[in-house]
Formats: sequence, structure tokens, C-alpha cells
Amino acid sequence: MRKPLALIVDDEPDILELLEITLNRMAIDTCRAENIAAARRFLQQQSFDLCLTDMRLPDGNGLELVDFIQALPKPIPVAVITAHGNMESAILAMKKGAFDFVSKPVDLSGLRVLINNALKISEASSIKDRRSRHILLGDSLVMQEIRAKINKLARSQAPVYISGESGTGKELVARLIHQHSSRSDHAFVAINCGAIPHELMESEFFGYKKGSFTGAVSDKKGLFQAAEGGTLFLDEVADLPLSLQVKLLRAIQEKKIRPIGDQQEILVDIRLLSATHKNLSDMVKDGSFRHDLYYRINVIDLHVPPLRERLGDIPDLTDHILVKLTDPNKQVKPTLSAPALAALKRYSFPGNVRELENILERALALYDGNCIECEDLNLPIETDYAAKTLEYDLALDTLEDHLEKIERKVITAALKENNGDKTAAAKQLGLSFRSLHYRLKKLGVLQNTDCMP
Repeated sequence: MRKPLALIVDDEPDILELLEITLNRMAIDTCRAENIAAARRFLQQQSFDLCLTDMRLPDGNGLELVDFIQALPKPIPVAVITAHGNMESAILAMKKGAFDFVSKPVDLSGLRVLINNALKISEASSIKDRRSRHILLGDSLVMQEIRAKINKLARSQAPVYISGESGTGKELVARLIHQHSSRSDHAFVAINCGAIPHELMESEFFGYKKGSFTGAVSDKKGLFQAAEGGTLFLDEVADLPLSLQVKLLRAIQEKKIRPIGDQQEILVDIRLLSATHKNLSDMVKDGSFRHDLYYRINVIDLHVPPLRERLGDIPDLTDHILVKLTDPNKQVKPTLSAPALAALKRYSFPGNVRELENILERALALYDGNCIECEDLNLPIETDYAAKTLEYDLALDTLEDHLEKIERKVITAALKENNGDKTAAAKQLGLSFRSLHYRLKKLGVLQNTDCMP
């Protein structure tokens, strides 16, 4: 087997020599380049397994080399070497596709970890099964784009911020990024930041040493150490108190943590993913979330769309959920009637995929054992949505009048969609025929619908 080959790009002889010695001791061959032009020539002439480049070079910026490598037919992992404290450059490099960064003065232990991760990424790119269609369901364009992004992000070490409403599947996306990455053989540690009492957060995140406080009868590893070599997923990261945000920022930037009561910092190797349903940029503006931490965790933003923006995926999702709900009990998976499926496609799902699962679980308990009908779904009438389509003046309408207008509009729409069939309309609305007849009579709609075809 041939040795891995690395390209080192720097104009400082001392740095070049240090990097070369370190890589050679790791059984990695090296090529030196002192500027971007020389590096480009090497990259066009032969294949490399990774590249380490300084940010400031005689004929340009290291970011130019990152762009050049990303445009190659087979991009290789590239890490940038930045001046100490220059996080803006490191973040920009990772946004452009660099897989990681190292700060000067170079910490050799951290550098070796970085190099090993880069080589794993090179190996994983050819052997990993990247298919995720049967896990993250949906053939809508937006879901195809998300799956493609997941495959691309799996090759990076850059922190990813997963945004989206509650119930859209943000943790599932995080798990897929981990599973498709070179870290998949190590732990995926997920934590809901809103579920940890504030006074326990520091010890949960960073661990503690025996005797560091009352009750610390033994050493305890924190979440960073538990995720060593793998991925740490911080769900609802917006719930972190400001006091911990400062310490989290340092841990991410320095790649080191200090357990409570310990005198020494510990090097940690984790990939950080985070998510929240809240608007972090608004929280930055009002001062409840640190500006510097926001830009550090939000190197790559991956938005998971609400279900109402991909209603065409509902048949696939429904089938998958019903299989999941019936298989453990060895039940026969029920079918969904055409009106019931149409009703699901019209519903806006404020609770997203999680709500769809709850609706189907409830329907399984209510249906007659043959086919799930509209009344089994028990979908709420969406007065909020109907209200948005009505123009009214509160000075002219009482609340009762306004609600009647909404109810009349929803019922009339259901009748029109079902060509005046009151039985079908009642099923669609989740009402009994008798209840619908009463509402029609009360609202004065009955005489207008009797002549419907």
C-alpha cells in the first residue's frame, strides 16, 4: 500500500519543516509549496490525500487555494493554518469548504488529530454508503437538496446549525450527517439544552474531578468527553445561559475543555452540530445569545422546511409511519382512504412530522380495522388559516360574527370540494353527518347547498 501524500503550503521555512517532520513521523509523504502558484501546479500534476495551507501567502490568500481545491474533479480535504485568534478567517475558510483549521502556534497533538481525521475523510469518500432517501423521506425538491447537502457536509468538520420548526426532524438530520461522516464509528451524543438545570450545565458539559465540590465522590466525564472522536449534537442550543455560552465558545475555538476542579485543559476531538426552533439571529439582537458564539456554531446553516412546504411528501411519510406503528405489534398496516389522504394534504401541520405521527397513532386506535377514514384522523378545523383569507373589521364584527364567517367559509369550501356530497364533506371536516347538518342549518347554508350537483 502506498503512503498517504500531503501537500503543505507555507512560506515560512520553520513551519514547513515542523509540518513535514510531523507528517513524516505519521508515515505520510509530503510535498512543499511556498506559494499558491506552486501549490496549483502540484495539484494539477498528481493526486494528494490532504492539503495544509497557511492563510497568508506571498501571492495571495489561502482561501483562493480552498476555492481551487473545491473546484477540482475530486476535491481533497484541505485545512487552513490561521494566526492565533483570527477566527473570522477560519470560519470563512470552512464556509468555502475547508474541512478544519489549526491556529498558530501549532499544537502538535491537535495537528495529529486533524490529520488523522482528514485521512479518514479521504478513505470514507469512496466506501461510505451515502444513501439517505429511505431514512429522510420525501421526493420533493427541497428534500432532495437537503439529502445532497448532508452528503457534502459529512465530508467536513465544520460546525452545522440546523434550523427549523419543532417536529421537522432536525435531530434526524444531525444523525444522518454523523452516520455518513468518517466519525460514524464513534459516538453520537445528543443533548437537549433546555432539559438541563442551569446550575448543572457546566458539570454536564465538561465533567468534574473528584472532590471539586460537595457530592463529587468520583471523577465524571462530561458530554464533550463522551463524544470524543464522534459528534456532539446540542438541541435547543438557544436555551443555553450566557454564562455557559462563554465557556462553550472557548471549548469550540481552542478544542480543549477544563473539567471542574482540574488544573489542566484536555484536548477534545468532536464535531459540533446544533439546532433550535427559535430565531437565533433575533436573540443575538436582543442580547440573549452571544454574537461570537452564534457565528461560531453557524458556520454552515442547514434549514429543515416545515411539512406544509412539502405536502407532496405526505403519502411516503404516512406509509412509513404506519409501518413503524404497526410492525412492533405485528398488526396489518391499514390503508388510508382517498378522502383521508386528501384531508392530510390540505392540513397545514403546525406540529410538522411529529404531529403527523401523533395523528396517525390516534387514527389507529379509532379506525374500524379496515381503512382509515377522515373521521378517524380527527383533524382540527384550521380557523387560523381561514381567518387569514377573510378581510374583516373588528369595529364592525363581533367575535361571534367573525367565527361564524370562518365556519361558513370552511364548510362551504368542503362542500364544493366534494361536489355537494354532505357525507363526504362531513368526513373531510371530521364531523358526523348530523353535526354538519345542524351547522349548515344554523349558518343558513343548507338552502344554498340542497341544489348542488
